[in-house]
Amino acid sequence: MSTCTVLVVEDDASIRRGLVDALQYAGYSVLQCDNGTSAAQTAIESNIDLVLLDVMLPGRDGFSILGELRQSKPTLPVIMVTARGAEADRVRGLSDGADDYVVKPFSALELLARVEAVLRRSPERPSDMHVLRVNGCTINLDRRQVSHHDGTVHQLSEREADILHHLAANRGRAIDRNELLHRVWGLNPRGIETRTVDMHIARLREKIGEDIIQTVRGKGYMLAERVSAE
Repeated sequence: MSTCTVLVVEDDASIRRGLVDALQYAGYSVLQCDNGTSAAQTAIESNIDLVLLDVMLPGRDGFSILGELRQSKPTLPVIMVTARGAEADRVRGLSDGADDYVVKPFSALELLARVEAVLRRSPERPSDMHVLRVNGCTINLDRRQVSHHDGTVHQLSEREADILHHLAANRGRAIDRNELLHRVWGLNPRGIETRTVDMHIARLREKIGEDIIQTVRGKGYMLAERVSAE
């Protein structure tokens, strides 16, 4: 059971109760806040591991709170939770420093999977994932080296290894280009028109196999289910 503490910031009482119940059932310790005025202070002053942050809040909106948190606690994981599903809002949340963005309605299982994924990859909780294996292919992320069963060896660039690490840390979820630009390249994807993500994915496929990184139409990229991580 996890001993992490999650702060839930949500003004809708029924939704907040559902979030709290799901997290507590999964073993998390939970703090909760129903307004934007006290949310940032609670997050800054409390010993928490992650914030579930609604966008539309009384007092202050979630984007304003996120900005303050990134100044005071830059490594604190934040997942935006909101009914606003427009692409512009998702991009703004990610480019302003959110670690993930969940659009209502969502299932408890999806939420918990996203929470676990964000905690695994957060700077305060570094992932211990070092090796990926699939179809006789071994990918050493630390050495940035791909070894095939026939003895062929390919060297990965640092960016290619980071892409694989991010995809592996978010197993079962399609990762779009904007998120990869933000999380791997450290870029603000707003207004950027580039094919660099697709080009890096294409080069990765040449080295590790065409079907290991799958394209999810309209959503992004994800690792094939048969890839194991160590």
